[in-house]
Amino acid sequence: MKALTINPETKQIEEIEIEMKANTVYTFFNSILIDELNTLNQHLIYSDANALSQGKKPFFLGEQLILGNALIVGQMGMEESDANIPKAELEALIDYDVNAFYTEVLALLSQNDINLYRTFELFNGSETIPLNIEWVLYTFNMADEKTKEYFLTELKKALDAGEEMTEHLKKMAQLALNAAQ
Repeated sequence: MKALTINPETKQIEEIEIEMKANTVYTFFNSILIDELNTLNQHLIYSDANALSQGKKPFFLGEQLILGNALIVGQMGMEESDANIPKAELEALIDYDVNAFYTEVLALLSQNDINLYRTFELFNGSETIPLNIEWVLYTFNMADEKTKEYFLTELKKALDAGEEMTEHLKKMAQLALNAAQ
């Protein structure tokens, strides 16, 4: 099966042949903790869930923050298939320039065992909204400088106090939702 890999350290996209078995993705990352993202139409993006705690280099694929290497395979329904996005098109979607806000937040969060993509639910009026920590970072990154500084200050306080990070970031997500109303 044709797959694509992205290495943010070398800024290279490589086309590889893999045989999809039960342990192929785990072997590729040498990890049993894998994140599976479906940001690309008809493709699955796999990344190492340990990349944050290991301080792996971040990059954006479209607006999706990804840490460390990525493995991309095609997806037809529930089945994995050849990756069919042209390399040039994939390259156009990648941004290796990660700003200071993201860099600082990721460095702080790397001290904890959290997952950027695991969903949690918040309430916005009577509506239940599934969100994740990556959305929280994206939302606060779009804010003005004063709000970004508030986010960083509160994050540092929470870390110093030994707060549970996922719960702290849920509170920040709720603040973002409330501000959007």
